[in-house]
Amino acid sequence: MSGRLDGAVALVSGAARGVGEATARRLTDEGSRVVLGDVRDELGASVAAELGPTARFEHLDVTEADDWRRVVDGIASAEGRLDVLVNNAAVLRVGGLLDTSPETFLEVVRVNQLGPFLGMRAAAPLLMASGRGSIVNLSSTQGLEGYGGLIAYVASKFAVRGMTKAAALELAPHGVRVNSVHPTGIDTPMLAETFPGMVRGRSPGAASGVPLGRLARPEEVAALVCFLASEESSFSTGAEFLVDGGATAGPWQPPSRPEPGPEGRS
Repeated sequence: MSGRLDGAVALVSGAARGVGEATARRLTDEGSRVVLGDVRDELGASVAAELGPTARFEHLDVTEADDWRRVVDGIASAEGRLDVLVNNAAVLRVGGLLDTSPETFLEVVRVNQLGPFLGMRAAAPLLMASGRGSIVNLSSTQGLEGYGGLIAYVASKFAVRGMTKAAALELAPHGVRVNSVHPTGIDTPMLAETFPGMVRGRSPGAASGVPLGRLARPEEVAALVCFLASEESSFSTGAEFLVDGGATAGPWQPPSRPEPGPEGRS
């Protein structure tokens, strides 16, 4: 059975675990050759080995332009093309306006904002050469609306959203599409490390603002990324795609159970 990405070559950052790992698995399943980039060398190499001969791991610190250049040059040499870039690597730091240090703010910005910029900048020429490349930038629902206590994260994810639109306009004449994906809370190691217990429903408040009543699964986000990577989304660019269980649809709280009317009483 042929896949939606047969013959394609993809680069996924932050691919050692979480959404990046799920995305690498899904793109591989759909026929793409995948380069997994991450700073977690042992874990990333293990995932790539499990995926088989169509996947390989490369050390990639997304805040370093030289790392991006080395990885992209390696893809050009080994594969001769690049069709998909998924900017997924991110960090999450808790802190509001008054208790976030400049150092912490810049740490988040370097990974979450500078990283995708450097990735797009390094990969664009090779994507343009393919004539129909796709860039998928992982933002967040916190890139669409404010969220108290996460000021650095919110700032960085809004920036990803804006860069996506600017890059989409610049690269459209070359056939390269650029879109952003905006998940709500995802059941990943990063969320578990930041908010212990807020996974798999163990915390009553884990999905309190999500009408569907749960966190997203990495595989659900990866499915949307795969759609945007494929030609099925060939006329979508500069757009925002939600995986949020209805969280941004409007103010929501669990409905109270109505008292039964006379016809409902025995």
